[in-house]
Amino acid sequence: MSDMTEIWKQVLEKQLNTELATLSTVGGGDFAQAYQAKLSDDEQIFVKTHLNPPAFFFTTEATGLEWLRATGHVNVPKVLAVSDDPPFLAMEWVDIGREAPDTESLFGQELAKLHKSEFTCFGRPDGRTTGSQAVPNMACDSWKEFYATRRLLPLAKLAYDKNALSISCIAKIEKLTGKLAEFGAADEAACLLHGDLWAGNRVVDLQGKSWLIDPAAHGGHREFDLAMMRLFGGYGKECFNTYQEIYPLQNDWESRVALHQLAPLIVHAIKFGGSYAAATESAISNYV
Repeated sequence: MSDMTEIWKQVLEKQLNTELATLSTVGGGDFAQAYQAKLSDDEQIFVKTHLNPPAFFFTTEATGLEWLRATGHVNVPKVLAVSDDPPFLAMEWVDIGREAPDTESLFGQELAKLHKSEFTCFGRPDGRTTGSQAVPNMACDSWKEFYATRRLLPLAKLAYDKNALSISCIAKIEKLTGKLAEFGAADEAACLLHGDLWAGNRVVDLQGKSWLIDPAAHGGHREFDLAMMRLFGGYGKECFNTYQEIYPLQNDWESRVALHQLAPLIVHAIKFGGSYAAATESAISNYV
């Protein structure tokens, strides 16, 4: 066991007021190191750490998990302990199972109910950054201000600095920020979003119930979560159909899917290049 592991392990045990009986490495994505820990009473918990995370990374994630959990509308693992120095986040363990016949329709209901709950602002009241590119989240009063100044423009600058997108594409992104109100549904109130709702951040338990993990939680436009769900697939049509029944989307919502996908596409172009730059070009061509 490394010195760093021993340090966060001691802090975690102090917060939990118990000892870790075992610690086993598990898959935890492309960012954190993840572990299954067994406590002295045989309870299992999930722990993730990082050698050098962004500032306040784990306490920011913990806050987002607690926001989502507090709504009572979606299943979210309970935060058991968290620290930024040393960095770790401990949560209740969820046994992974397989989808049941009603998994997708139930999740559509749960997500619709989550999105019906208004949030205090676009962005985060604590202003903390989220995501691998540390996009800003200072509070805004409107979606068009938030999406322009907290997502598209900062990401366009990062893409320029890293030569991830063509100059013409970056110019189109900048031009688009002045046109966001033209495409409809810009007047919706902020709601609490998961913020990174690709299929890998929804897990299914042994009863076929959906659980949300790894949020980039903030107040935003509900179509953003739905657009992210469509970007890489992994959600069934029953999910979207049930969502629409419970909380119908505004007219022409399908024409805005690529608009909301622009931010994650730019992030992927910055991180991975390749086809994501072309996908960004294709998405923005629908609007500029």
